[in-house]
Amino acid sequence: MLELAFRSTILGNGIQWGRIGAGPAMIAIHGTPFSSQVWRRIIPHLAQHWTVYYYDLAGYGASEMREGQDVSLGVQNDILEGLIREWGLTRPHILAHDFGGATALRAHILNGLEYASLTLIDPVSLAPWGSPLVQHVRSHSEAFAGMPAYMHRAMLDEYLQGSVFRRMSPDVLEIHAKPWTGPVGQPAFYRQIAQMDQVYTDEIFEQLTRLPFPTQVIWGEEDQWIPIGTGEKLAEMISDKPLIRVPDAGHLMQEDRPEAILSHVLSSLLAV
Repeated sequence: MLELAFRSTILGNGIQWGRIGAGPAMIAIHGTPFSSQVWRRIIPHLAQHWTVYYYDLAGYGASEMREGQDVSLGVQNDILEGLIREWGLTRPHILAHDFGGATALRAHILNGLEYASLTLIDPVSLAPWGSPLVQHVRSHSEAFAGMPAYMHRAMLDEYLQGSVFRRMSPDVLEIHAKPWTGPVGQPAFYRQIAQMDQVYTDEIFEQLTRLPFPTQVIWGEEDQWIPIGTGEKLAEMISDKPLIRVPDAGHLMQEDRPEAILSHVLSSLLAV
């Protein structure tokens, strides 16, 4: 498990984060409904070449969760900018998945952040996105937040299992499910779903053109949450490199094929 030994307050949100390694700065940004623990089998290897910073998004994982909190994509890019400023970084490498990808893109376009490189793994980027469950929960978030714990856990487990090509083992499932359980975690899970809105990706769509730094898009061929055709379109828009398709990988490639992520990152970035 990754250790998140530090806590910073950014825009009124308690953000839990960690750092490991030596060398040029790299930031790993997770997606929804996960935490920085998705990188636990990847970051220790990257830390042999980079100083890797990782954190839990506002309202996720070990970061602060509270009633009335804004945990939308509309705030996550500002929090990333605040963390980069606090860490004193200039042009870090970015490794981002799902909502982390949207956060990195928004931070570049709206906040003017520049990166040494950007590696996107199955990012939320182009509409439409959001599963049927997400659409339903957004319409009834309060009812879901108050459902009996056993019902919530059963639905949560199946939702998480849908992110992978091969079903997670009970211990891995527990890593990803635990933050979303209990009197704080359960309502936080539905809070972040209720705030999912395509307006935040639509806001930057017209500015998604070839990026001024090395950019690579990687996609799981078995992604059931966002079709691989979205990845093909995004790669054509923002990168001079073709989409990397990874077989036997679903949306959460970090669990299905962590070695594929490592291979592509190491082969492409060590020359950057």
